[in-house]
Amino acid sequence: MSGAPAVAEFDDDDHKTLLPADIVPFRRARPEDSEQQQPQHRPIITAEPYVWIDPEKLPLRDWLYGRLLVRRFLTVTIAPGGVGKSSLIACEALAMVSGKNLLGVLPVRRLKVWLWNLEDPQEETARKIQAAAKHFDLTADDLTSWLFVNSGRDHALVIAKEVRGGTVILRPVIDNLVQQLREHGIDVLEVDPFVSCHEVSENDNSAIDMIAKEWSRVAELADCAVHLVHHTRKAPIGTEVNTDSSRGAKALTDAARVARALNQMTEEDAAKAGVDNHRLFFRSFNDKTNLAPPVPVSNWFKLASVWLDNGPGGGDSVGVVTHWDWPDAMAGVTGDDFTKVAEVIMSRDWRLDQRSTDWVGKAVARGMGLDEDDKRDKTRIAGLLKMWITAGNLVVVEGKDQQRRTREFVQVCSAKKGPAPLAKNELERT
Repeated sequence: MSGAPAVAEFDDDDHKTLLPADIVPFRRARPEDSEQQQPQHRPIITAEPYVWIDPEKLPLRDWLYGRLLVRRFLTVTIAPGGVGKSSLIACEALAMVSGKNLLGVLPVRRLKVWLWNLEDPQEETARKIQAAAKHFDLTADDLTSWLFVNSGRDHALVIAKEVRGGTVILRPVIDNLVQQLREHGIDVLEVDPFVSCHEVSENDNSAIDMIAKEWSRVAELADCAVHLVHHTRKAPIGTEVNTDSSRGAKALTDAARVARALNQMTEEDAAKAGVDNHRLFFRSFNDKTNLAPPVPVSNWFKLASVWLDNGPGGGDSVGVVTHWDWPDAMAGVTGDDFTKVAEVIMSRDWRLDQRSTDWVGKAVARGMGLDEDDKRDKTRIAGLLKMWITAGNLVVVEGKDQQRRTREFVQVCSAKKGPAPLAKNELERT
């Protein structure tokens, strides 16, 4: 793709990398190295006294894109295969270079982004970019001189290798990379996937720690944000992805300022959200603290199919990531709606159990003109009941059915009498 930064080439083991031929790579010192091989003049380590700074004068962290990318720091995204991570990275890159809110996040300003996909050929990345640009009505002016794209098929980006006795950081590659980042004023460097940027054992915690810190060093030297995309290890379908799911050594996510996890929507979540094809939806959350937010309040995305019109029948169909909001059961609901529902509930006894022929959801459907047999409407009804019970508008009480068996019933809360005691764990059953 035109506009990509020029890179120096060097043939090394029959593949191209960014290593100039006239510079020797830097190698981490090994314990077995002799005294004669060690530098004769070592720098003197000194303890730096802390100088007091007024808190008001401390510079703000330079967050570039939401709370995902921050200048001079490393961010890692962890995701299983097939979720849509590469399409997400491409769409986020377009949001940043155009300065537009494409996925629910408004960039701080127009940013220069260098997208380096180490797996796909250049034309496949171009398909993702042009499909997203078509979907979001972007033009060449939104991308030109702001977006830079390289492919690992054309130039490998290997910053570390495993050699006999240790791991080697290819310092000339780093120097060349930093030089390009500075020369073009790149704000964000995206590397996808992480496993292709090194040739060391991914389970070697010491080696991966060194590589991760080297990427942080690149971010520091080039004054940019570095974003690495990483695969998860193999796990059963439906397993929740978090930082502990990342493939190989944990040192990578430990070194990152932000670690984001992507999860495909489960069939169970699809039923709750009232959507048909759960494979088109996925969510993200910052898992650096290993505390995932509730599913509904994660950042949600949906894959849309865009035809490029580059051949008969529409040509290539490409998945484009779009922002998607978890359905809000209370959207558009007014006090008059609840009054109508309350009148129906007070007309007879209604059960909490959805399996009952007297399920209270039927009263909600009747009061609001919904269909309790429709999947989307039933999901919304369940959400409304849960919110009204939590708010105290409705209460769950124990009573006897016609066979004198103890059951849970739903009643309208009387403002005069106050709410009746809630049945144990009733919210989990709604």
